[in-house]
Amino acid sequence: MRHPYHRPLALVYRGGGATLPGCAESVAALLSLSRWDFDVRYVGPGEDLPLAPDVLRSAAVYAQPGGDELLPAWRRMRRHRDTVREYVAGGGRYLGFCLGGYLAGATPGFDLLPGDADRYISTDRSEVAGPEATVVDVRWRGRPQPMYFQDGPTFELPQYFPPGMYVLAAYANGQVAALTARFGAGRVGVVGPHPEADADWFADSGLPTPTGVGTVAGLDLIDAVMS
Repeated sequence: MRHPYHRPLALVYRGGGATLPGCAESVAALLSLSRWDFDVRYVGPGEDLPLAPDVLRSAAVYAQPGGDELLPAWRRMRRHRDTVREYVAGGGRYLGFCLGGYLAGATPGFDLLPGDADRYISTDRSEVAGPEATVVDVRWRGRPQPMYFQDGPTFELPQYFPPGMYVLAAYANGQVAALTARFGAGRVGVVGPHPEADADWFADSGLPTPTGVGTVAGLDLIDAVMS
């Protein structure tokens, strides 16, 4: 008897004050558009699936969306630190968008990166003056790509690149905007801006929608962490 086909499970965290309305849903929509034919489900307090070891073990990828400020979010997420680390180290995949990128760092966070995460707006020659929503121009695999941005992270690189680490995108001042790296037997992909943002994000923030905004960069990030 042949077993029915099971689509790979993608889990997106939602709830607990760690995400803002629309962030988790936009990440879920991006995952649904990918070539991986994911069965996308939400996980977290108030959802049908809890963020628990047995649930994560069944997932092909776990996504941590953007949302609140880092410290309030970490107070809610820190009890899951070992669960997330063990999942990725055992062969799982982690996608972190904005806040999810901060949470992949170590101070504080899940400590999944070979370096750490820090505020882009605090870096030398950052063109972004404050935490308000804006548009940043990044170079994604060497090509210009405008993106929605709201106080997202940059990623500090170790002195020596570990095997399996790749920089996908850089901000205008050369700081890292997106990367993928190994963690144990698994893989981590993080991004500071919001490649999942659609035209509604820009309109809701009173920003013009730049020409060229789309899902290409976000889908590339998914492919990079899944491949």
